[in-house]
Amino acid sequence: MKAADVKKGNVVEHDGKAYQVRDLQRSSPTGRGGNTTYRFALYSIPGGVKLDLSLRADDDLKEVDLSRRDATYSYRDGDAFVFMDVEDYTQYLIDPDLVGDNAGYITEGLEDCQIQLIDGMPVGVQLPQSVTLEVVDTAPELKGATATKRPKPAKLSTGIEIQVPEYIVVGERILVNTTTGEFAGRA
Repeated sequence: MKAADVKKGNVVEHDGKAYQVRDLQRSSPTGRGGNTTYRFALYSIPGGVKLDLSLRADDDLKEVDLSRRDATYSYRDGDAFVFMDVEDYTQYLIDPDLVGDNAGYITEGLEDCQIQLIDGMPVGVQLPQSVTLEVVDTAPELKGATATKRPKPAKLSTGIEIQVPEYIVVGERILVNTTTGEFAGRA
C-alpha cells in the first residue's frame, strides 16, 4: 500500500519486521513541485521498540498479513486490557504498550473493537471511529458569550482531556473521534 493510505493502527512490514503505526504526520512542502512527506512513529511487534520512518506519499509499505477479530472490551487485569471475541468468546489480554494512547478512549463494554492477530497472537487493537465519553470537569458556559465558538478544555470519564465547544457542560455525554482525539458531537 502507498504511504499516503496508511492509517494509525495499521501493521506494516519494514526491513523484514512487523511494526504497528502509532502516529503519523503529513507535511507538505511550501515550494512548488515538492513531494508530500509522511512521518510515521512505528513500534515493533513484538517488543514495542520505536522506529521513526519518513516516506514520500507514493512510497510503498507492505501491510502485514494479520487476522482481525471483532471484540468487546471487558475489563482490566492488572495493567492488561481484556477484550472478548464476539464470536467464540476467546479472551485477549492486550498489553498497555499495544493500546498506547487509545487507553483514554476505552470504556467498559466498548463494542466494535478489532483485535489484530499475527499467528494467533494479539499484536494490537483498533477502536471504533468514535466513542461516547462523559464530561466530568469543564468550565461553565459563559453567559452572554459572543457567537464565536471558542473551545474550552474538558476532562472526560477516562481521564483524558480534549477541547470542546463552550456549550458543553459537566455530565454531558459526547462523541470523541478516536483517530484525531477531537470532539465529534453530542452523544
